[in-house]
Amino acid sequence: MEKEDLFAALFQGSDDAIVAKTTEGVVQAWNPAAERLFGYSAAEMVGQSVRILLPADRQQEEDHILDRIRAGEQVGQFFTRRIHKSGRLVDVSVTVSPVRNRAGLIVGASKIARDAGQHLANQRRLTLSEERFRMLADNIDQLAWIAAPDGRIEWYNRRWYDFSGVDSAAHRPFRGRDLIHPDHHAEVTQTFDAAIRRQEPWEGTFPMRAADGTYRWFLGRTQPIRNAAGLLVNWVGTNTDITDQREQAEQIRLLLMEVNHRSKNMLSTVQALARRTAPGQAEFIARFEDRVRSLAVNQDILVRRAWRDVPVAELVSSQLAFLTGAPGEVSIAGEQCALVPRAAEVVGMALHELATNSLKYGALSVQDGHVSIGWNCPPDRARFRIWWQESGGPPVVEPERKGFGTTLIRDVPRHNLQATVTLDYAPGGLRWALDADGAVLAEQPAD
Repeated sequence: MEKEDLFAALFQGSDDAIVAKTTEGVVQAWNPAAERLFGYSAAEMVGQSVRILLPADRQQEEDHILDRIRAGEQVGQFFTRRIHKSGRLVDVSVTVSPVRNRAGLIVGASKIARDAGQHLANQRRLTLSEERFRMLADNIDQLAWIAAPDGRIEWYNRRWYDFSGVDSAAHRPFRGRDLIHPDHHAEVTQTFDAAIRRQEPWEGTFPMRAADGTYRWFLGRTQPIRNAAGLLVNWVGTNTDITDQREQAEQIRLLLMEVNHRSKNMLSTVQALARRTAPGQAEFIARFEDRVRSLAVNQDILVRRAWRDVPVAELVSSQLAFLTGAPGEVSIAGEQCALVPRAAEVVGMALHELATNSLKYGALSVQDGHVSIGWNCPPDRARFRIWWQESGGPPVVEPERKGFGTTLIRDVPRHNLQATVTLDYAPGGLRWALDADGAVLAEQPAD
């Protein structure tokens, strides 16, 4: 193939629009790709000024291009807009090179244009996405960061620099972990690095130094980011300032302790009043004080648990702590579950009453006596059941008169928890069971 034929084939077959023009901008050649891109045929454009394609606000662009071509300069790729024959604007990328004759004189220009609509649309989407990411990342309350798979932090959001006082434009490397309080630095670093090696999420609380030199508490969380193949590609992390929440929690704890202290003082006053009101009724006073102590135990548990869910095992062991040294034995077994505060109060009072009665008259009053306590809460958490069963004690005789103790054991749970309560005075040992709806259970088992 002759060289001229090769050039003609390249000109005609190119997917890029190729336009040859004079140094004055008059079109001399126009390939099929140019027809497809701009809508004009070669017959329509050859001999016409290329300025037909330029919007009014871009006419000076052609002046600048032609000046550079006459000066022998190549115009590297740039993005602009041209007018399609239909009148719509077309986004294009353009390069323009000078054309020389055999004597080396510049006689024209070769322009290559390509449809840049999709490319620029993608660029705009990426730019918008990055702007939105920056806007979100730099304005959230958390100190956020992104790290490489090996844990090396590659990016911090603006909050880090605001908090630390470090100049974000400084060339010296900035490490967020250097702000951690010295007393916590080793532990945080050790657990964080271990999580990175295991490629597992991490969480920790620790104080960090602010720009003014004070320390504030943060909750740090880290999550691994994996690609479609499951390979770790990045880590993302946030540090949330929890100083105010910690202080509020401490204030609430102190208030609860103060309320607990004052209410115990009130209970002591009630006990003293009872002794003075009924000085000759020692048995009544003893039972009354037992029940007051049971209330105090319940209150201690609830305060310790910040008036939230109470683990059943903790409730049982606390209410029965006074049985240490009793003649009989107690066995306790049950699943991990917790009660809401109101249910814990009711069940705790009932258990304390059962224990007191057993220690005085039942299985716990003799050496061979035994009490078995158990409970369960199925996986669906639809029900809660707890039971008390005595054996080996003195023969059981059902009392003729039902006193306040029966009310605590049977009637209060029925009324307050809508529970089914069984109280069986079997000769071989008293049996008590409570069966309640799952509403008495806390949402999550307590630790």
